[in-house]
Amino acid sequence: MNERILKAYEQEPRRWGWKLLVALICAALIAWSGSTIQWSAITHQGLEIAGRILNGIFHPDKELLFNLTKSSVFYLLLETVCIAFLGTIVGAVLAVPFAFISATNIVPLPLSLIGRTIIMAVRTVPPLIYGLMFIRVTGPGPFTGLLTMSLCSIGMVSKMYIEAIEDFDMRILESLDACGCGFFQKIRYGIIPQLFPDFMSTIIYRFDMNLRDATVLGIVGAGGIGAPLIFAMNAYRWNQVGALLAGLIVLVMAVEFFSTKIRVKLARG
Repeated sequence: MNERILKAYEQEPRRWGWKLLVALICAALIAWSGSTIQWSAITHQGLEIAGRILNGIFHPDKELLFNLTKSSVFYLLLETVCIAFLGTIVGAVLAVPFAFISATNIVPLPLSLIGRTIIMAVRTVPPLIYGLMFIRVTGPGPFTGLLTMSLCSIGMVSKMYIEAIEDFDMRILESLDACGCGFFQKIRYGIIPQLFPDFMSTIIYRFDMNLRDATVLGIVGAGGIGAPLIFAMNAYRWNQVGALLAGLIVLVMAVEFFSTKIRVKLARG
């Protein structure tokens, strides 16, 4: 056994020259990219401003952090979670028909190409652009964030749905059909058990992404914690920025923890 391993190792192609060349190219690219940094632009005043920013962030405004008014961190985070959650649910539901008409193992290829083209077009536009478009229609507020999150979720969720549907084991349906099962029985015992774990895992993952996107969308007036955060930064109230960021970090960590637990449970049954 050892002799065979040594023989296979000796017969392995020697590519150290190519590896060295790739390493040298990467080092050259890093050095060239670093040459554009202008260290002279960092002045003493800039360091003082950076110190004030860090001091404010690490000493958050406790009144903003712990009160229960509509301007508090708790209320803003709750609004952000609601926008992300409802946007994910609406987008996930609307993504189902797009996924089924785009799966090549269910519909003809021309119809599948049309569905995939629509999904690709939806995924091309960034969420910030959708937010600016919906603000012109519905005005600023959480409803704008909900519409934006819903539309942005359709593209990504549909793509993941399609992969799950195309991996679907059609032999199970054939077996249920041979047993004399009806249409709804085949859906209940053949389709849902196969697709449900993948669909739920995709929805949870998208909710995690939407929670972060909802924060950015608040900057353009789509509700949530984003607008108060940018206003506090523009007014140089760094202690308020620290309070908002502290609440956001705790929220993201909690959502990440529970979403990971749920995805593992779904994957392992």
